[in-house]
Amino acid sequence: MASFRKRGTTWQYRIKYKDPVTQEVTELSKGGFSTKKEAQIAASKHEELLRSDIEVGGGETSLKHFLIEWLEVYKKGKVAKNTFNIHKRNIENKILPYFKEIKLKDITPMRYQKFINTLEESGKYSTRTIEIIHGTMYHALSMAVRPLKKISSNPCDGVVLPKKDRSKSKHSLEYINSEDIGKFLKTARQDNYIYYIYFKTLIETGMRKGEAAALQRKDIDLKKRTIAINKSLDFQRDPGEEVFGNTKTYHSERTIKITESFAKELHAHMKWINDNKMVFNEIYDHDLDLVFCREKGDPLPKSSLFNALKRILKKAEIENIPIHGLRHTHAVLLLEAGQSMKFIQERLGHKNISITSDVYAHISEKLENKSVDSFENYINSILS
Repeated sequence: MASFRKRGTTWQYRIKYKDPVTQEVTELSKGGFSTKKEAQIAASKHEELLRSDIEVGGGETSLKHFLIEWLEVYKKGKVAKNTFNIHKRNIENKILPYFKEIKLKDITPMRYQKFINTLEESGKYSTRTIEIIHGTMYHALSMAVRPLKKISSNPCDGVVLPKKDRSKSKHSLEYINSEDIGKFLKTARQDNYIYYIYFKTLIETGMRKGEAAALQRKDIDLKKRTIAINKSLDFQRDPGEEVFGNTKTYHSERTIKITESFAKELHAHMKWINDNKMVFNEIYDHDLDLVFCREKGDPLPKSSLFNALKRILKKAEIENIPIHGLRHTHAVLLLEAGQSMKFIQERLGHKNISITSDVYAHISEKLENKSVDSFENYINSILS
């Protein structure tokens, strides 16, 4: 039960409670209320928090201290290194510079909405980037609510995120046009064989760069013409750290079918690997048994892949795209071949079809319009 007393012109409440950990009786108090009624209302709310087991004083924790601890305890070593680094960058470069030394209890829905609005109004960040920053803050403060019970509700709930600009997204999808793929691959083959076969694999399969770089010979069944995608190469690993990490999501683990012609090309590639094993023998990295690697069997560095793609595109006189654009190229080829969004979703390893539809909707619409125009020309020729 709370007790109340008047101190000068203001009122104060005191609450005694038993600490659930130490079992010691503790007293807390708060003053500065204009009337006894205000003190009673505040005390009632505080007692309700105690009954619901909300951490006493948890809201007094600074956001900075909480987020750093959240990263260390709940994310480090428990999510992919790339995901951890994204959370870390969001906290250090976006969230803390805005909120500074604010306490958890002082982050209101209105203050958080202003933060999101500031990101949008700066013009520096895409809608997707703002969504990712919001994801970091939302999931961290969800932990502050439950199971940590430092605050009673998540101030990020109900935030209004920027609407996606469809006109911008139509131009953001980077891929190689189908009529340029032959020229690209010919140039890549002339440049360097290993980059050629790696980049062709991305175009043929739609794998992410890390998924392809992590492929081992045991993952490929040339008789069944299948590739099992079950891990990703950690390009950001430190010396001595594990080479392989998990795929981007649980749904990214998948087995895909490849064409007969590409299976034959991979069969020839396996002979190339065997030749290298014989030449380099003891200094070859037999343990990794990578499909796409340097001559001595060690992983392909991300910087080398980026530089090679940029060089090859320039030689082929094709507009520069990121490596991920080869994954988009595969998806566009599937759409042009008449494949369904569901098939593309499963092949690319997207969590749900809405992701696939959102990324490739305008390509699908473009192809549909082209088909309708073709149909109209055909009908007109018949009617005339």
